[in-house]
Amino acid sequence: MPVRCLPRPVVGNRNAKNTQWTKALSAISAFVLVGLALPAFADTLDDVVAAGTLRCAVVLDFPPMGYRDPDGTPQGFDVEYCKDLAASLDVSYEILPVTWPERVPAITEDKVDVVFGGTSITLERARQVGFSIPYAVFFAQAVVAPDSGIETFDDLKGKRVGAAASTLQETEFLKIAETWGTNELYQSLANEAAVVEALANGDIDAGIVTNTEIAPLVEQYPDLKSGPRMPWPADVTAVAAPRTDVSWLNYINLFIVDQVRSGRYQELWQRFANGDAPDLTVPGVSY
Repeated sequence: MPVRCLPRPVVGNRNAKNTQWTKALSAISAFVLVGLALPAFADTLDDVVAAGTLRCAVVLDFPPMGYRDPDGTPQGFDVEYCKDLAASLDVSYEILPVTWPERVPAITEDKVDVVFGGTSITLERARQVGFSIPYAVFFAQAVVAPDSGIETFDDLKGKRVGAAASTLQETEFLKIAETWGTNELYQSLANEAAVVEALANGDIDAGIVTNTEIAPLVEQYPDLKSGPRMPWPADVTAVAAPRTDVSWLNYINLFIVDQVRSGRYQELWQRFANGDAPDLTVPGVSY
């Protein structure tokens, strides 16, 4: 009977095995070392609680959302929201006055933890800062002199128009002014106060502001009156915070929801803007 020889098992090279294990262990060690070298993720929520102070940037020449009373004390809807957020964290608060162009740098340069400043949600800004869900909605509207003859939006064609720099009002109006060929008539001004001053001095024929500013402006300046509403969509604004800090943005989102559900949102809007608080949802979009 023939003898069948089983195939001889292949015996690997011991040195080769050792080399493979050495490479594997080196790779694991390198991975661990790289992981240890990675920076820790930001956690503003813990930082704020540990510091005991919430730092809020607020635009204080944006009544009734942010302004100073006769004593110079910050007041307004945004100021109260800063106070409420601080109270929810059981910490104190600090108000840092900023201009429109300073809102984004205040976050990117770590000067504040949040910005309550009517910051429009744009893709360009979202590359630099993180946005919460909407917390306030505005409409752009003109304020004009009673004898300006401006009754409709089309009446603005050929007129000298001004708006605050770095605002949605400026961006959207310039798009339309370009189609009209009237860009040279537009004036970019430092803030809403400068818009009103330019209008009062006759330097412009119409100023574009938010609808919430119209009532206090007309009350303060009898020579002004409300003008036509602008044709672009509502200005949906959010709280701005560090872009990569998801846990902090999640907390702010829950805070905004709680403000609405508790009735605080309506209470403050009625108090400062004198009307029903606008719906915070975007048609066709779920927040």
